[in-house]
Parts: sequence; structure tokens; C-alpha cells
Amino acid sequence: MGLKVSARAAIDPFIVMEVMRAANERAATGGDVLHLEVGQPSTPAPRLVRAAAQKALERDLVGYTDALGLPQLRRRIAQHYREFYDVAIQPERIAVTTGSSGGFLLAFLAAFDPGDRVALAVPGYPCYRHILTALGLEPVLIETGPETKFQPDIAALERIAGRLDGLIVASPSNPVGAVLAPDHLAAIADWCAGRGVRLVSDEIYHGIVYGTPASTAAASAGCIVINSFSKYFSMTGWRLGWMVLPDELVKPVERLAQNFFISPPTLSQLAGAAAFDAHEELQGNVARYARNRDLLLDELPRAGFRKLVSTDGAFYIYADVSELTDDSLAFCRRMLAETGVAATPGIDFDPGRGHHFMRFCFSGSTEDMAEAARRLQAWGK
Repeated sequence: MGLKVSARAAIDPFIVMEVMRAANERAATGGDVLHLEVGQPSTPAPRLVRAAAQKALERDLVGYTDALGLPQLRRRIAQHYREFYDVAIQPERIAVTTGSSGGFLLAFLAAFDPGDRVALAVPGYPCYRHILTALGLEPVLIETGPETKFQPDIAALERIAGRLDGLIVASPSNPVGAVLAPDHLAAIADWCAGRGVRLVSDEIYHGIVYGTPASTAAASAGCIVINSFSKYFSMTGWRLGWMVLPDELVKPVERLAQNFFISPPTLSQLAGAAAFDAHEELQGNVARYARNRDLLLDELPRAGFRKLVSTDGAFYIYADVSELTDDSLAFCRRMLAETGVAATPGIDFDPGRGHHFMRFCFSGSTEDMAEAARRLQAWGK
């Protein structure tokens, strides 16, 4: 008789990670790869962060910290909200987490019970629905389109049938990069507060915008804000994020964090506070992303990718490839095999319509973006 395997693991894979594995396997056998699949900066952590980490390794115990993070880091994050958003957040409401992924897990466990229904837009970050499903929650998918910049609006929320316990919004969003206007975000927050719906605001791409900065939901009643050092701060592998919590969730999250993680990565915390003093270097990264964005929006149509969603933030271009294929997964596999350009099929972000879409990440070097465009143009002829 075989041993039991939990049904919690019977969730869809995070396909972009499988694409990255295929790309790495190609590279390991001598093939060259241009990485436009995984959403991570191609730059290391800022110089100040690396210097702080080296200093901590030499002088600090690097042992456990408080479950909610180092007090000095929580204070520095609170200062960040004052400086960048003119929002006063008490450090006690901030929880440092093991990346935003740890933040989502803690948020969903603290705010919802099995069977609760949590709405989210599609296309959207796939791990939202995968984590919800693994925890016994019901993802309620809101199909969005260009008429709302692929973001949920009040009309869409009003159309949801039955009880709703939570709503996840992301601004800038993944895979589209759409930014919610301040009045749009405020209207959603008010709608949720008036109906007892817990709002979870994913703000991990804040700082990477091409126009008006994204506004935060941190001051909204009952809202959970999740952010990360991975994207703008270029610290993906350091696995460090944070949450801004309403008062009633601070203790529940602390108890869960104590038991699940003990504490976030200590070396990352000791170094992470320095990231807030590295904006000059980090803005240089954003300027490069803007150049890459403009290059691909100009060059990809010449390779046959004519239906592109212009992005307001993050470092993605979402492409409608229905003129080229009705199987984006097979298309991306063939593109990698024949050109060495790795991109992510849309089914990762939209299980219903994603077979007609794919995502390009432009966080790499401008030279790699130009070479990817050249190869795709030659491939499309």
C-alpha cells in the first residue's frame, strides 16, 4: 500500500520556473540563452547593501531575530513610507518576511479561513491562486481586459456572485505592468471596507514605473500591503520582504511567523536597511528598464508580435500572440529551442485565455534585449 501524498500539492506548477529550468538545461549543454522569462533584475544588490552584508558577516552573530524582523529595519521601512508616500505607519505594524512569498502565505493564513473566497484579476501572478488553493481557499478569478488596463474595477467586483471574503490587487501588476490610479485604488479600498472584504495590495513593483508613481494602500482601513526587496531593490535571492498590517493582524501574523519561519533571513535584514540609501544606483536600473521597454515595444512588432500591451510599470510586456499560435506553451518551447530566447507562456498568468498570450521580461541588459529582438525578427521571416 502506497503512502499518502497530500492533495495540497496537487496545484499547477509555477510555469515560469519550469521555463527557466529548460533554459538553464540548454545553457548547461552549451546552448546560449537570452533570459526574458524570469522576473528578476539582472543587476546585483546595490553596493551599499553588499558592503553592509560584508560588515555584518565580520561583526555580527547573524543569529535569530524577532519573528517580525529587526526593530531597526522595521523603523527604516516606516521612514520609507513617510518619505515616499507621506503616509505615517507605526513600525509596530510592519512585519519583515521571507520574501513577498512568505508575506502572502502569512497574510492568507492570518486573514482567511478554509473555504473563504478571495478574488483576483486574471491575467495575474499565478502564485496567488496556487497558494490560496493549497490553503483550502477558493480563488475567484476576475477576467480583465484592455478596457480596464487589465485591472479589476468596481463594476467587475459588483458582478461577483456570492460571498466574497478577500480581494488581491497588484499595482504595478504582473504580467501587464498596469498601475492603478490613486482614485481607482481608493475606490477599491472603500468598496472593500464597506463590505467587509479584506484587501491585499501587492506593491512589490513599486519604484519601477514609467510615469506617475504608484500609490500605496498602506493607510487604507483593514488593508494588508505586501512589498519586497526583490524587484526595485534588486535583492531577489536575498529573500526579504515586508508587510504593512492593520492592528488586528499584527499578533496573528507574529504567532504564525514564529512557528513557520522563526525569523526572516538575518543577514538579509542587516544588509537590507542600506537599500533605502541606494536610490541613485537603483534609479539607474529603472532608467535602463525604460530604455529596454522602448526598444522592445519598437522592435517586437517587426518580429511579428504586433499586439503588445504597453506597460506603465514593472519590467514586462504582455503580448497577444493569437495571430501566431493557439498554444503559447508549445510556442515558447519552440522559440527557446530555435532562437535561444526564453519567454513565459501566458497560461501561467491566465489559465483560461493564456494560450493566446506570452510575457517578455526586459530586466536584462539592453544589449541582450537588442539581440533577442534581432533573433526573433530573423526567426519570424
